[in-house]
Amino acid sequence: MKSTVLIGLLLRFSLWLLATSLASAQPYGSVEGAVTQTGTGQVIAGASVLVLGLRQGSSTDSTGFFRINGLPVGSYALRISSIGYHSKTISNVTVNPGLRTRILVELIVSPLELDPIQIVAEAPPILKDVTGTTHTVSREEIAAFPVSSISDVVALQPGVTSDLHFRGGKTSEVTYLIDGLPIQDLISGGLAGDIPSGSIGGILIHTGGFEAEYGNALSGVVNVFTSGATDKHEVHVRGEADDLFGGKQFNRAREVELTGSGPALKDELYYSLSSRARFSNTRYWQDFERFFSSPITREYTGVGKIEFRGARNIRVTGQLWYALRDFRDYEFSWRFNLVGLPPQSRDAYRAAVFFTHSPSPFAAYTVSFSRNQIRSHLGNQDKSSIDTTLYQYDFFLRYVLGGSRSWWASSRQITHTLKVDVTQQLGDNHFFKSGIDLNLYSIYSDVVRYEPQTNVYGKPFVSKPLLNYSTDFSYRPLSGSAYIQDKIELRKDGMLLNIGFRYDYLDPRAERPAVERVPDANNLYETRVVGYVPARRKHYVSPRIGFAAPFAEYGYLFVHYGHFIQFPLFEHLYSGLNNVTLRRGIGILIGNPDLEAEKTKAWEISVKYALENDLVFSATYFDKTTYNQVDVKTFVPANARIAGDYGFAEFVNNPYAKARGVELSIARKKEAILTGSLSYTLMQAEGLSQDAKQGLSYYQWGLATPARMFPLSWDQRHTIRMIANVALPWDINVSLNWSFHTGRPYTHYPTVDGFTPIDSTLKFMANNERVADYSLLDLKATKTFNSVLDLFALTLYVDARNVFNKANVLWVDSSGKIGGELGDVSAVNQPRRVNVGIRVRM
Repeated sequence: MKSTVLIGLLLRFSLWLLATSLASAQPYGSVEGAVTQTGTGQVIAGASVLVLGLRQGSSTDSTGFFRINGLPVGSYALRISSIGYHSKTISNVTVNPGLRTRILVELIVSPLELDPIQIVAEAPPILKDVTGTTHTVSREEIAAFPVSSISDVVALQPGVTSDLHFRGGKTSEVTYLIDGLPIQDLISGGLAGDIPSGSIGGILIHTGGFEAEYGNALSGVVNVFTSGATDKHEVHVRGEADDLFGGKQFNRAREVELTGSGPALKDELYYSLSSRARFSNTRYWQDFERFFSSPITREYTGVGKIEFRGARNIRVTGQLWYALRDFRDYEFSWRFNLVGLPPQSRDAYRAAVFFTHSPSPFAAYTVSFSRNQIRSHLGNQDKSSIDTTLYQYDFFLRYVLGGSRSWWASSRQITHTLKVDVTQQLGDNHFFKSGIDLNLYSIYSDVVRYEPQTNVYGKPFVSKPLLNYSTDFSYRPLSGSAYIQDKIELRKDGMLLNIGFRYDYLDPRAERPAVERVPDANNLYETRVVGYVPARRKHYVSPRIGFAAPFAEYGYLFVHYGHFIQFPLFEHLYSGLNNVTLRRGIGILIGNPDLEAEKTKAWEISVKYALENDLVFSATYFDKTTYNQVDVKTFVPANARIAGDYGFAEFVNNPYAKARGVELSIARKKEAILTGSLSYTLMQAEGLSQDAKQGLSYYQWGLATPARMFPLSWDQRHTIRMIANVALPWDINVSLNWSFHTGRPYTHYPTVDGFTPIDSTLKFMANNERVADYSLLDLKATKTFNSVLDLFALTLYVDARNVFNKANVLWVDSSGKIGGELGDVSAVNQPRRVNVGIRVRM
């Protein structure tokens, strides 16, 4: 009943937002500015400002001011004209999502109508109204640099590691969005899929201090915005391969991408579509090809849009995104029995409709409705035929020579989302933004999984029964959120205050069992469910405040403080809660629908200064503490036996973590012969738990869980990263990414035989040593022919990863040996790979 009342209140709040504010949503931005007379500075009222290629525009008011809302992300040309003045066309005006682009225009007095003056807009070196840390990446940069995915682009940013830890946080603490709507795996976490590079208009990467409009994230937000349709028909075709030079340094990778855009009905209906197919035998192809036909991995992803641009600044967009993937995991210990590892597949789809309206130059709104679906499957056999006997090992328990992994899984998650975003310019000093979203989930997961018990060195206990991680659940939780924020311009020189509040709500719609496990004379356990307790509904309010002020003519100070929350993954809420699993006591892990949201309190202070030659220097200090992290607590007597006959381990809120650091960077983004950035990050990340199942691992090993904070495995203390792009004559372009970081922690606890430590008096201490330093260089060179037979433009490129073929260490065993006793090749990064490609634009 309370849940129904709350949903009703949220719906009423959304209607109130529409009625009172009416403003712009996140897949869009705005352009504003002033038009004055050259030389005198006199304002020009009534000047026309038109966005070329779109049916959108505005005119200046009595103060010479104009604003155009609801512009899709991208670069545009603006034409400004007024009777008695020489018209001017400004190209390369970049619109960023959810931000305002400001330009100042001067018109020359001219009694005659002449051809418009052509100039190129220059992006401001510092975004003065963004008080947190935000990085923008354009589609041109994505095309120029040696990157293949969203993840590759994100990993280039200061404060982000190559495996996507943001400022010392877990990878699961980052939310990924496409056009403002999430594409997360809500059951097990992570990014649900990629999108073709040809469909990307830009990427907004928030590594800290993000505003109240973004929720369900502790460490960062990645918002990918798809490109808008063009006013002329365009077709782009791209293909590449990595095995054109022979040898063995390849993955047998192939990639083909097709992108098209243009008008379906002139001035009213536009289309855009992009689709990519990617095939690979992976870096382990020499082992895979002994068991399977090529390719090992198949990926298909695409985005299609149809857009109606009506009168009165109305825009309706329909969008379909899909990402399909079939693949196999590789484990070195299974290399002689890879057929025993089950195949996997994941299909993700999203259909969305966006309605955007800008009723005035000072207000607009967007309403969106979407349906997300993610289906995952593991295994090629019926789950009833899963073999639960231990695998066949060699004599030394190193390789798996026979048997099949006892895994089978099928899951489905469907999310229906209604989202409203509104903004409004209130007076001269207030830029008000607010929004609401409602989410209805349908979550289903059926997992059969048995794993051998292992000791602290990873050796299996062949005499002990397998651990049973099986689960089967189906629930329909709901969540909602609302936010309000106001950017208050305190002074015209750029001093502003950014205040926001966010409300988040989750109803697990589940019952938590009251369970008793009673031992019998044989030391077995009978599970008794003595009742059920409805899970509590969760409510959270997160305040966020930011401040910006100039301290010099070209220098700005930014400060941000905020509270951030993230709901637990659904597998942590619901695993093992069905009646059959509970009563039989067969599950080793039990979910907890009463888990609280994980919480982070974070603050940062930064200084940015615009230097000569279009260089911008930035220095940021950040500090964040995370509470209520999810881990496992074992409710087991000391004499109990592992796996299914001892009781249970339950997910709980317990550990906490802390991260702090300094980011220094110098960047040049203005179009020039040399652009790029150089950054240095000093960071410390410590905590009591590295993953949500750490407590269970420690129990298996017979060790007490850590009582003091220790360096987390992604504690990357010193990181240097350089990104450079050089525009050479004859339309040749060379870009490179170089990164270096000091070694990450590992647990040094050496052993004689994989079962006993060398020194039995040595205390087990997590992550007490570090591996070797890491260095990697990627490079891409392109040559463009702008007109081939007056029919199309042609670009040839070479994309080389790990140019110097460095074997950077990713992990070592407890004795410090790279790849352990087997010399596992996955312990070092992928060797050199060279992709050769061609792109045709018509």
